[in-house]
Amino acid sequence: MRVGVLTGGGDCPGLNAVIRAVVRKGVQEYGYDFVGFRDGWRGPLENDTVRLDIPAVRGILPRGGTILGSSRTNPLKQEDGIRRIKENLAKQEVEALIAIGGEDTLGVAARLSDEYGVPCVGVPKTIDNDLSATDYTFGFDTAVGIATEAIDRLHTTAESHMRVLVCEVMGRHAGWIAIHSGLAGGANVILIPEQRFDVDQVCAWITSRFKASYAPIVVVAEGAMPKDGDMVLKDESLDSFGHVRLSGVGEWLAKEIEKRTGKEARTTVLGHIQRGGTPSAFDRWLATRFGLHAIEAVRDRDFGKMVALRGTDIVRVPIGEATAKLKTVDPKLYEEVGVFFG
Repeated sequence: MRVGVLTGGGDCPGLNAVIRAVVRKGVQEYGYDFVGFRDGWRGPLENDTVRLDIPAVRGILPRGGTILGSSRTNPLKQEDGIRRIKENLAKQEVEALIAIGGEDTLGVAARLSDEYGVPCVGVPKTIDNDLSATDYTFGFDTAVGIATEAIDRLHTTAESHMRVLVCEVMGRHAGWIAIHSGLAGGANVILIPEQRFDVDQVCAWITSRFKASYAPIVVVAEGAMPKDGDMVLKDESLDSFGHVRLSGVGEWLAKEIEKRTGKEARTTVLGHIQRGGTPSAFDRWLATRFGLHAIEAVRDRDFGKMVALRGTDIVRVPIGEATAKLKTVDPKLYEEVGVFFG
């Protein structure tokens, strides 16, 4: 059997660990041949490939990013996109395709499998941890660790100058990175997309913190929105999946805090720092296990499925189930950490 592999969407720590595990087990135990498609769905659209064998994946376990490249190409928006993908898979004699990605990449894989008969297996990847049907996605742990370290560092400079520091983190429309890193980093305010925030309440928490002679840290998810107003954006352009580029709420909030409290406020936007660099031990472990189970699903010809973490077990679920809705922060969890606000 010849198996295709692609990585789509935003890059993420742990992608190379999945590729390595898929190829190592596929070659050593099943005798499969592999071809990598470059830059997400652009690869099968344009028949842009690279050979994947054991020498090609040697030494890539600790490397961030992806040796295959990635993009936000949406083949469903391309002229004759489905036909071109099917023709190029046939040219490469690919009998199964492993798609490693998040909501958008796997959404395409679900449609290709369910509606067009393309044999796909999905692997969940996103630093946002917002895919349903899996307890965790790889990349999330690394992003949280990077954000937590940044918050730790911000505490010292905030207290040196007795100013408010607003730290904007990624997560799109889910607050998992914000709530995990904010709690771990001892933030005084955590703002997430699932709960619209009251700027006056934020300022009251900040004022209370200053009264206790501490400089407050505010962690805000890029998709968080004020109670009275719309999402704050720097750039309203859309990608090929119809998503806006989030960012801007941190800077906006810092200006509002200064205006309403009279306290100096500065913003740090972590941005792509969160998704770059060496994956954590947990992400290497999870990504490797996902890769091992993904190639097992290919062996079993169990297509249209995604591997998922449930507790400590790796299970298979329909790809459509994982992409049907976002996994968001439960209001009870947000209420639980509210004791540390102010």
